[in-house]
Amino acid sequence: MRTEGEIATNTDPTDSWSLVVPLKPLARAKSRLGRAAGEELRPRFALAFAQDTVSAALSCRAVRDVVVVTDDRTAGAALAALGARIVADAPAAGLNAALEHGARSVRAKRPGAAVAALNADLPALRPEELTRVLEFCSAFSRAFVTDTQGIGTTFLSAAPGVELRPAFGGPSAARHLASGAAEISLPGLDSVRRDVDTGEDLRVALALGVGPYTAQVRTSMAPAGDR
Repeated sequence: MRTEGEIATNTDPTDSWSLVVPLKPLARAKSRLGRAAGEELRPRFALAFAQDTVSAALSCRAVRDVVVVTDDRTAGAALAALGARIVADAPAAGLNAALEHGARSVRAKRPGAAVAALNADLPALRPEELTRVLEFCSAFSRAFVTDTQGIGTTFLSAAPGVELRPAFGGPSAARHLASGAAEISLPGLDSVRRDVDTGEDLRVALALGVGPYTAQVRTSMAPAGDR
């Protein structure tokens, strides 16, 4: 149940959402995946995850544009080629500062934008599932989707005129809930909730069905018995 204070004015999300996707420099990204994938493939996977995430997001009918906040030139060029707008991580003060910077960049160009933060490591993301999330959360000032463990956050939205107020990192779901954001608990959002940090996460994402960029890097992995 939502209160009057939670009801947003954006009732037509079609082609209106701007998504902000943060991405670390590839050399430092996905450190926990190195053991399963190998250090050589770890940055390649990080980029592939982001490419599949951005590609799926741009295919979503409710999305107007995607802004990627990163200082990595290789990633920036690859994601710009998909149609994303690249914004330098000027604050250089961590994930939440990068997201706030990205949201400000969106609204500097389009003050009335509905904005959402989306993790860059959702390689199984399906546009139709993201569309359902965006259509549902359009009725709320702020809303979020938890990761599969129910601890972290993979998505956080802010309606037009509402600050994003991201609190990602660690048990962020509890922080977002305490901040007044509505939790989106729709069924059938596996691809939106399935972020990838570990080898086990990757195995689950592969079973869901990943995008072409991640699938291509996966073919370079040695069989489990060889690692």
